[in-house]
Amino acid sequence: MSGGVDSSVAAALLVEQGYDVIGMMMRLWAEESQDGKGHNRCCTPEQMNDARRIADKLKIPFYVLDTKDVFRDKIVSYFIDQHRQGVTPNPCIECNRHIRFTYLFENAMALDADYLATGHYAQIQQTESGAYQLEMGVDDAKDQSYVLCVLQQKHMARTLFPIGRYPKTDVREMARKFGLPTASKQDSQDLCFLGDGDYRRFLRDFADDMMQSGPIVLKSGEVIGEHHGLANYTIGQRKGLGVTYSEPLYVIATNPYRNALIVGTRLDLGDDRLIAKRMNWTSDNVPDQPFDAQVKIRYKARPVPAHITPLDETRVHVQFAEPLRDITPGQGAVIYDGRVCLGGGIIERDSRFTDN
Repeated sequence: MSGGVDSSVAAALLVEQGYDVIGMMMRLWAEESQDGKGHNRCCTPEQMNDARRIADKLKIPFYVLDTKDVFRDKIVSYFIDQHRQGVTPNPCIECNRHIRFTYLFENAMALDADYLATGHYAQIQQTESGAYQLEMGVDDAKDQSYVLCVLQQKHMARTLFPIGRYPKTDVREMARKFGLPTASKQDSQDLCFLGDGDYRRFLRDFADDMMQSGPIVLKSGEVIGEHHGLANYTIGQRKGLGVTYSEPLYVIATNPYRNALIVGTRLDLGDDRLIAKRMNWTSDNVPDQPFDAQVKIRYKARPVPAHITPLDETRVHVQFAEPLRDITPGQGAVIYDGRVCLGGGIIERDSRFTDN
């Protein structure tokens, strides 16, 4: 339970369906604010009070799990280290991998729980063979299967997503029907551990070594300017480069070994392939043959047709039917067969730009 409308309605639905429900909230790490008190956006005192109020209203026990140290070790340190390597990570994928479906999952099972339930917009279905598959939530605008691509069969067998078959508008209406005070509460935004939502400021404070100036170069190697720290730039960025050229330039890659920002024209920006590492297959079975599917390269991107070639147990080559502009190392490459999430991995840095 997070104190938000989604987890509140998920708990209420389970109580209504006759489950014996226990509310659990994780206290996560956050940087200190100006008042000297650090509160993660997922577990501020207000969020915690809201979660307690919901638990009291539903007449269920409520516990707070101290997760600060493991969250800092697995998520915050990862976020910093990945930026130091010149890639743009998706901490939500890692949070589901290490925090929700490892640390929280194991703590829930230690309480002799039959299931871990969350307020995610996704669905788990059992096939005729008895296997489980992860499916998109019915609300395409809220679907969270992308960040749940780390789930395995052992998780899905004991996980419930009570609101995954409802659109967000219905979830808010159910919150009002249940009389939950979170019915009109706004959705959380940005990275939860940032005090002000500014990840560049966060990196300056916690890893100022990666904010060193360096050359801005074309693919040819020609130096045309100076950047102000690689972490200040993202793939596809056009504005704020501080260089002039005969045509608009975009960030197409970074080289942390040379502390170089690599730029090019719009034609240089697109690519029709990627390699994904750290692959997880939700079926627990690694495909032994190439196959066609659809792939999302960002949380809000649409799935696009691609040809998938497994390279080994943890890496795949993805060939797109058409070039994509914003293939960003560090983000997830998540594979779908229609509305079924087959799994996902992390986009590798393009080897053409990793020479040291």
